Order: sequence, then C-alpha cells, then structure tokens
Amino acid sequence: MKVGCLCIHGYTGSPHEIEPLVEFLANRTAYEFKVPTLPGHGKGQALDLKGHYYQEWVAAAELALLNMMDKYDRIYIIGFSMGGMLGAYLAVKYSIDKLILLSAAGKYLSISQTAKDIAGMVQDAWQGTLNDNDLFSRYREKMKHAHFFSTLEFIKCVHFTRPYLGSVTCPVMIVQGELDGMVPSGSADFLQQEIPSEHKEFLLLKNSKHLICHGEDREELFDAVLAFLTTDHDEEGR
Repeated sequence: MKVGCLCIHGYTGSPHEIEPLVEFLANRTAYEFKVPTLPGHGKGQALDLKGHYYQEWVAAAELALLNMMDKYDRIYIIGFSMGGMLGAYLAVKYSIDKLILLSAAGKYLSISQTAKDIAGMVQDAWQGTLNDNDLFSRYREKMKHAHFFSTLEFIKCVHFTRPYLGSVTCPVMIVQGELDGMVPSGSADFLQQEIPSEHKEFLLLKNSKHLICHGEDREELFDAVLAFLTTDHDEEGR
C-alpha cells in the first residue's frame, strides 16, 4: 500500500517549520512526502508576501494534493498553524484518510503568552543578549516581510477554512504547545469541539511554543505522530 503525506507549513513560514518531523517520519516509514512552499512564502529573502492573496495559498495546497490523488492508496495531511486550517479544508473536500493539526490557527494570538514573550525579549535586550533569544531570532526576519495587507489575507484564510472543521470525519490528531504565543492553547479546545470525527487524539506539549517541531518536546511529538499514522484506526471500529 502506497501512502502519500502532504505537509503544509504556516503563515510567513516555509517547509523548514515542519522539516524535523518530516525527516523523522521519512526515516521510519515508506511514506512519500510532499512539502510545497506556498506562494510568497519561504525562508529568509525568499519570503515576500506583498501582493499575494489567501486564495493563492488555498489553490497551491489543493494543487499539491490533486497531484497526489492518483499516485497513492492512502493520503495523510499534516498541517502546521495556517497549514492546519488548509489541511482541514482539504480533508473535507477530498475525503483524506488522516489529518494532523499542529498548532492549528483556529484562533490566533494569545495575549497573555505574547506579553510573557515580549517581557523576555525586553529583559534580554536590557542584558544585551537579545540576539541570543531564540524567539526573537526566528521572527525578526519574518516581520520585515509580513505586511499589514498580507496579515489580513491570513485572517481571511482562517475565516474561509474554519467552517470546514465541522465536517471533518477522518481520524484527527490535534497537537498544541502550552506556551504558544501565536495560537492560544484554547484553540485546541475549540478544534476538539468543532471537529466531529469519531477518532480524535489530543497532545498538549507542556514546554513548547508555536514552532513545536523545533521545540523542547519534539521527541514526544514525533513519537506520538508516528504512532497515530501507523495505527489502523479502521480496525479500532472507527
């Protein structure tokens, strides 16, 4: 049985966001992975969101999936942040076999955690060690290219995909970092309430922020994802 896995990164991101997980799974399964870069996105200087619309991101993810449909017996989707919302939309439209939502942006921006993160950056700046702050290093380049216009497109993308959560019926795994300042931990509760799938698994990573594939709990995350993908949920009575 040939299995294809479509992995979709998040807003302002690139395949790098989920690369550690993809490498882990590729080394332990015979799955084939497709990890497209959404229009306007990319790492470093490749990131240029100006003039790009959310419909392009939806279309790019959908085209990547369509190119996989006739090649595999089963198709799984792993979506990170905004990519999780795109994954939910595709899972409904094309009856995908399994869906994994990583820090999925059903809701966005945790005010309390963001305040803590900013306070940490201020303290590091005062001590002259801001460049050593991992969160600051990851997002300072992104913010140079995240125009106000494109942020509105991100919001539109979430609003477009959110209604599809109520029609997801395939096995779903929801993963959330408890210290996520971009997507509040309550988003995972929202996803669990909205998604009617009979088989739902939830994993809360206690020490992880938004980029969970690069976080302190990544080994726990990787093992849980592998177990979810390699379990035959049909035999469990789904």
